[in-house]
Amino acid sequence: MSSALIELTNISFAPNGVHVLHDVTLHASERRIGIVGRNGSGKTSLARLLAGLVPATSGAARIAGVDVGKDRKAALRLVGILFQNPDHQIIFPTVEEEISFGLTQLGQSNAEAAVNTAAMLARFDRSHWAKAAIHQLSQGQRQLVCLMSILAMQPKLIILDEPFAGLDIPTTLHLTRVLSQLEAHLVHITHDPSHLSGYDRVIWIEEGRVAQDGDTGSVIQSFVTRMQDLGATDDFTHLAG
Repeated sequence: MSSALIELTNISFAPNGVHVLHDVTLHASERRIGIVGRNGSGKTSLARLLAGLVPATSGAARIAGVDVGKDRKAALRLVGILFQNPDHQIIFPTVEEEISFGLTQLGQSNAEAAVNTAAMLARFDRSHWAKAAIHQLSQGQRQLVCLMSILAMQPKLIILDEPFAGLDIPTTLHLTRVLSQLEAHLVHITHDPSHLSGYDRVIWIEEGRVAQDGDTGSVIQSFVTRMQDLGATDDFTHLAG
């Protein structure tokens, strides 16, 4: 039996009969894994499957041996996902409420969640944010709140789905430093390979299939070359997505 942290076995995903992912099989345990692809290639659907947010149409997605598509409660303990837009995952008005919510979902009492929330805010030197209204924070600050909410739940795997989209350069650099110091395994999904410098492994998804999987340098070189070739054409039918 495989001991890989991530095990995708013949995964296909076809919501409403539209095939987005086709027979994807993958075993991975590296600490830092990048997934690249164009818009519409199936990257975000793969992220949602890995997090257990949607079930596969066929095949199985297992994290640490757990089928996350069938066991949502276990998925909450194992996998966290940071979306491109923090407003798509924030549901509470204040920072401390947002962080505490995930902890209570794991079964912690309100008192336990409050203690652990305070500890997480202190870890990032953001204790003064506890009562802050989230709508008054910048996008980068809201993204950090989402990340703290995930880290408080201590998942084995964190999935980053285009986490720097819409952020300015200083905020991107700050979040990059924060992410580089995390102990959890990361799967970073992006269309921009420059964010994957130093990663252990990169997987290129094209039209819902694995186009290439291997060391960061070779996969990124192939991906960038292909994107440059597409960009050099005058046929916009090849640029859709």
